Amino acid sequence: MEQLITNDLVSLDVDLGVDSSAVIEALAARITSVGRAVSADELADAAKARETQAGTGVPGGIAIPHCRTATVTAPTLAFARLTNPADFGAPDGPADIVFMIAAPEGAGDAHLKLLSSLARALVRPDFTQALRDAQTPGEIVTLVEEVTSGTDLKTGAAPANTETPATTGSTGGDTPHLVAVTACTTGIAHTYMAADALTQAASDAGIDLVVEPQGSSGSSPLTREQIAAADAVIFATDVGVKDQARFAGKPVVRSGVKRAINEPRVMIDEALAAANDPSARRVEGDSDETTAAESGGENENAGKKLQRWLLTGVSYMIPFVAAGGLMIAIGYLLGGYDVSDKASDILANNSLTNLPAAGDHALFGSAFLYYIGALVFLLGSWAFSFLVPALAGFIAYAIADRPGIAPGFVMGFAATQIGVTDTNPNGAGFIGGIVGGLLAGLVAAWFAHRGVPRWLAGLMPVVVIPLVSTLVVGMAMILVLAKPLAWLNEALVDGLNSMTGSSAIVLGAVLGLMMCFDLGGPVNKAAYVFAVTGLSTTGALDPGSSQSKIMAAVMLAGMVPPLAMALSTVLRPKLYTPAERENGKAAWLLGASFISEGAIPFAAADPFRVIPAMMAGGVVTGAMSMAAGVTCVAPHGGIFVFFAVDHVLWFFASLAAGTLVAGFLVTALKQAGHSKQAAAAADDPVNV
Repeated sequence: MEQLITNDLVSLDVDLGVDSSAVIEALAARITSVGRAVSADELADAAKARETQAGTGVPGGIAIPHCRTATVTAPTLAFARLTNPADFGAPDGPADIVFMIAAPEGAGDAHLKLLSSLARALVRPDFTQALRDAQTPGEIVTLVEEVTSGTDLKTGAAPANTETPATTGSTGGDTPHLVAVTACTTGIAHTYMAADALTQAASDAGIDLVVEPQGSSGSSPLTREQIAAADAVIFATDVGVKDQARFAGKPVVRSGVKRAINEPRVMIDEALAAANDPSARRVEGDSDETTAAESGGENENAGKKLQRWLLTGVSYMIPFVAAGGLMIAIGYLLGGYDVSDKASDILANNSLTNLPAAGDHALFGSAFLYYIGALVFLLGSWAFSFLVPALAGFIAYAIADRPGIAPGFVMGFAATQIGVTDTNPNGAGFIGGIVGGLLAGLVAAWFAHRGVPRWLAGLMPVVVIPLVSTLVVGMAMILVLAKPLAWLNEALVDGLNSMTGSSAIVLGAVLGLMMCFDLGGPVNKAAYVFAVTGLSTTGALDPGSSQSKIMAAVMLAGMVPPLAMALSTVLRPKLYTPAERENGKAAWLLGASFISEGAIPFAAADPFRVIPAMMAGGVVTGAMSMAAGVTCVAPHGGIFVFFAVDHVLWFFASLAAGTLVAGFLVTALKQAGHSKQAAAAADDPVNV
């Protein structure tokens, strides 16, 4: 197995600046210079992207920037001991010891175990002191090889197996018993550092603690006996907890993984307090993953919470959008656009006799297919009617878990009913659904955290909380919020319908920019939800409606990034790694299918070149689509729902224009960066 670290990858007592990005770039250049990565820029960008999720600094003046990316050719460690410490976001200040972990996509288990062994050693003062005392690169290499080969610096014994739950403390009858799960997004470093930090803090406090690190190198699950004996559970995770149902009913303390590294003793004290609190939060028992209401951690700020609640509602709403919207489009294909006016009568007649002729845009003009098209259209319209209730219901679920579902769904349905008039048949619409879902969830969560007698606790989530929350929020929606929410929704719909000329083009450009900004993230989802919820309004499915124009602009812009990156890999394949060229081949189909996420691997590796280019293409496509009056009544499907499109030639022309702009622009930007990197390599200005 190839050596993780060599003398060439060690930099002692160097000044790389106080900015973490500069340090990462220097170490990425060093890794690339010894042939362990193809592109220093791509490696640095991937590590910096990981840094934006959460700083990799840990207490003790240590930082471990890390990433997995296809540009890395072999699992690698680069080390720098800094004369001028750099800020990596640690709570106790900047870091003078920096390990950069670079792992290729699909790194083998053996290498991942070695990397996790190093991460665990970094929480040991004797190891970090030895790194500071080392006089030569060879000493650093030896120290790393000792911890990754299983040798303890003090005793010479093998350290705890990374696949076995870390255990500490006494097993005496009066000793508190705790269990913990740690997991970070990459599963390489923080997962195991958090496990060892909790283990050490529990040992110092004389508490029995067993930790299950759910990382890339694997772990053995906690036993049933260990979980049953636990007084409380600690979840220090940035991702879902695997097989969470094992811990059902246990008092729980939750946080992100970094808090367990920075404040392990505080978390243990919180877990002990929860164990003695009858009203403490407990683990739900019907999910294998962390529930939406719990996944964010207790130190999550209000903005992040609101974003998570809304995105949870959107993610659960999308299946209704996809199924309903595509069935509506198929109904139009088989029966023409007038099928929407006659579908209910055809269903009531329930006969193949006396059917009206197929309308405009019908594919075959067959009476039988017209009948089938009418039924499919009805199914789709019924599925679409769940958009606002599903959005509201799962927003409430994200806030209050299961007790929030019933009041959330009711408030979503209420939003479609309150304030309905002849001029506003949509009532409060999706705006009312969002407000109702938030209120239902917050009220349900408030009741869920009230202390109640044990005899009543079992009835709270299934009877009391849904009943009281629905009554309280429902009365507020009907008596207080109905008119202002309905007025706001009506004003929004009227404003959209009145948009023509330059105002429509500007809206298309803005929506195109949003769709390409974060490729499936919150901004992208906001634009998409704006479009699909507009389709659910009365009259939105009529050909030429402003809502159907918005849907076309949004879908076309969302198709641009994968197609543009696929085009760029064809135009200049040498600018891309072999793995990226393979991703480019898949991106043709992903883009054609309106799956914006097909461009994420490219954006993650090189965000400062890829994302601006994609946004430029999205602006062109969105504006051009709106200017040409392109409409689409299907909320998904890309080019494969062309039959649901009016002005189909302009549909493809708008898509081609944006794809060409983005594709040529990203190629030019990458070429400029490639030339700059080649010149820098020739001059070798970074000699670390």
